[in-house]
Amino acid sequence: MAYDNIRLEKQGAIATLTIDRPKALNALNTQTFHEIEAALLSLGTDTRVLIVTGGGEKAFVAGADIAEMATISADKAREFSALGQRVMGLLEQRPFPTIAAVNGFALGGGCELAMACDLIYASEKAKLGVPESTLGVIPGFGGTQRLTRLVGKMRAKELIFTGGHVTAAQAKEYGLVLEVLPPEKLMEHCLAVAGKLLKNGPLALAQAKRVVEFGADQDLRAANELESQGFGVLFGTEDQREGMKAFLEKRPAAFAGK
Repeated sequence: MAYDNIRLEKQGAIATLTIDRPKALNALNTQTFHEIEAALLSLGTDTRVLIVTGGGEKAFVAGADIAEMATISADKAREFSALGQRVMGLLEQRPFPTIAAVNGFALGGGCELAMACDLIYASEKAKLGVPESTLGVIPGFGGTQRLTRLVGKMRAKELIFTGGHVTAAQAKEYGLVLEVLPPEKLMEHCLAVAGKLLKNGPLALAQAKRVVEFGADQDLRAANELESQGFGVLFGTEDQREGMKAFLEKRPAAFAGK
């Protein structure tokens, strides 16, 4: 598929999805959401890690496209919210680890896009926030819920109510970002993390992602049962047999994703 607003590139088992509307600071509009969705669905079992980043030097994603949203009706707004939530949910549910390389402004929908990824690393120049209240609305792509789960209810309320930006360093302090890197080191770091993940069993990573994501919304007993099921399923795979055999033979495992 040809894309106008994104770029999808593959380097071995690592895919990079770049939101590429630099003149609009990579703002998310309907077309961009559909392109992201199509790109995510196009990635098969040969993809082991996905890095999401922004094109240009200023923005990861500066938000949703206000020019598109300014005059839409309440019904259309709900449809746009549902589309954004569907795409964020798809990103969250893909079976491979996803890494947000936040290279600049990650505001509103951009912050929501980053939070839908498994791991978030940011440039020292990055600014993060959910400024929707300054526009008379609220985050609509899952931001109120993912932010609360990442930083806690009170901090999430503060960020949503004030609509302010925080630096990458503050975001790390809040638990919204894992590490802060010099701009020129950000992608290098993300690729290094991706390389570490490639050494591990892809089916194990997929199960770990599923168990953590779905278990977080359940009570401890139900979440532990989910974990037990995932643990058991993996013992029926070639990867489990290869991983344990390699350990006993003191050699690196050669996982096939089977």
